[in-house]
Amino acid sequence: MRVTARLKQLIEAPDILLLPGAHDALAARLIEHAGFQALTCGGYSATASLLGAPDTGQLTMSEMADLYARLATATALPILADADTGYGNASNVARTVRAYERAGVAGLILEDQVAPKRCGHMAGKDVIPIEEMAAKLKAALDARVDGDFVITARTDARSVLGFEAAIERAQIFREIGADLLFVEAPESVEELRRVCSEIPGPCLANAVEGGRTPSLPAKTLEDMGFAVVTHPVAATYAVATALAELYATLRRDSGTQAMAGRMMDFDAFNALVGLAVQRETEAGYAAFAREFLNGRREDGA
Repeated sequence: MRVTARLKQLIEAPDILLLPGAHDALAARLIEHAGFQALTCGGYSATASLLGAPDTGQLTMSEMADLYARLATATALPILADADTGYGNASNVARTVRAYERAGVAGLILEDQVAPKRCGHMAGKDVIPIEEMAAKLKAALDARVDGDFVITARTDARSVLGFEAAIERAQIFREIGADLLFVEAPESVEELRRVCSEIPGPCLANAVEGGRTPSLPAKTLEDMGFAVVTHPVAATYAVATALAELYATLRRDSGTQAMAGRMMDFDAFNALVGLAVQRETEAGYAAFAREFLNGRREDGA
């Protein structure tokens, strides 16, 4: 099954779809190894990984598409990608959709922030007029080659124009044809409930540790009516914490022995990244070459 069709199937399933975040190809492999059905990768973690910088609209479309191509090569799982503001006007949005499809992701998220955007849980955001976002969304829908490629429409209007305006924007996005609706940064459990009860379509909840939205279990969100919940930054926070501790230990002890029981060893890591499979594949090609050339010699070629 194509990853696009699989992601759409998972969104439409009765059980909520839990999407962990990956900021690099290694994380994507670990997510698949853990048994998840799909994953996401947001600009917040991508910016941290690629630039060591905050999520303030610093990455270009081509940089993000290249990252997603690497992730799609590392895992067979469907990937819901982050297209930020579409990197320009409606024409730029169409080009973004085509580039992301070529990268191999299963869908993307398009938001209505003013560029350069910032993380949806940061202060100081602004949103574009609804007419401009409507044009961008229609361009995204028209640009996709695969009709199952999931277009998620996100609004950041909650903290700019108020919750009612955010709900209205999401309703409009659904009328235009968005596959998945995303109201960023609701600020209470009641607002989360209203997202699903007032928007006529599958909705996404975004779990940002320490962010503006209450942290709820996936089952609770499912009971509210959410189709998808993402944890886009948890892995990045965990990696930052683990590396900070590792480097502090190495600096203090001039070695890593104190953390040996909390790290993968050489053999375990090589197994995770598929070294044995790669070596077996290489051996198969080498055997083919020998047999082919020996056959030519025996035939007198």
